[in-house]
Amino acid sequence: MKNHLLGMKDRSRQEIEMLLARAAYWANERGVQSDALQGKFVANVFLEPSTRTRFSFEVAQKRLGAHVLNFAAESSSTTKGETVYDTLKTLESMGVEAAVIRTSENGLLQTLADKVNMTLVNAGDGTNEHPTQCLLDLLTIKQHFGRIQGLKIAIIGDLRYSRVLGSHLHALPTLGAELMLAGPASLMRDTAELPPGTRVVEVDEAVRTADVVMMLRIQLERHAGTLDMSKEEYHQAYGLTVGRAAQMKPHAIIMHPAPFNRDVEIASELVESEKSKIFTQVANGVAVRMAVLENLLNGGEKQWASSFKTANF
Repeated sequence: MKNHLLGMKDRSRQEIEMLLARAAYWANERGVQSDALQGKFVANVFLEPSTRTRFSFEVAQKRLGAHVLNFAAESSSTTKGETVYDTLKTLESMGVEAAVIRTSENGLLQTLADKVNMTLVNAGDGTNEHPTQCLLDLLTIKQHFGRIQGLKIAIIGDLRYSRVLGSHLHALPTLGAELMLAGPASLMRDTAELPPGTRVVEVDEAVRTADVVMMLRIQLERHAGTLDMSKEEYHQAYGLTVGRAAQMKPHAIIMHPAPFNRDVEIASELVESEKSKIFTQVANGVAVRMAVLENLLNGGEKQWASSFKTANF
């Protein structure tokens, strides 16, 4: 049985904290090369567009010494009708040991995990989960506050279609955070999907009371209709405007999984403001993905005791 990272649903608090501790080590050792995955072949199978996730995985793989294969759907046999399963079996037959997969299909990796003899890493599946984005968000929060337990985390925007939220719904309560959600009623998750203790509040209350204000992009590509308001109207009603940001707690931070739409969900002036951790999140993506790949392909947890004890949190 191969190790996989399919989502955060099946990750315990100890497992999450171990990954975060190892990612903190790599974040502190930025630019350091490793031979942890020397000789191993890893394929990036991105069936949807991506910038941050795709390139940070590739940087992570190369820093760990892996051989990297980048799969381009438009020039592959998937354009001839080949299934993702057959593509993975082909790569497996060639000796590829792991595949990092982004897909628009919810739950695809779960259906493939027991059918292939290779490690699978979920780089975002439909509106379901995005576990490595969740982990890099958690690392960013823990670096800043030194903890996650007891923090008030507000996630605001397109909640129904966000796979980032799909992972945070499991990870944040597991680590003891207080979760608040805010956004248009038409883009809210069903109550049954929300973990116990989650509060659905108005945007202004979320921004005013949170320690972390995480804005989400409107996922227009994932639903047929559009909001019955202009971008400017959305920004004023649900976005993080300069006026709203002025109400934030003095110590509170701004986050966004990106890509971000300036002056829609977040005011352009706030993207690189002092409170913003958006580009810190991007930097932490490499460290987190190094920790994940090292763990899955190299039995990392057995070797991490020292970094877990001494992580600079």
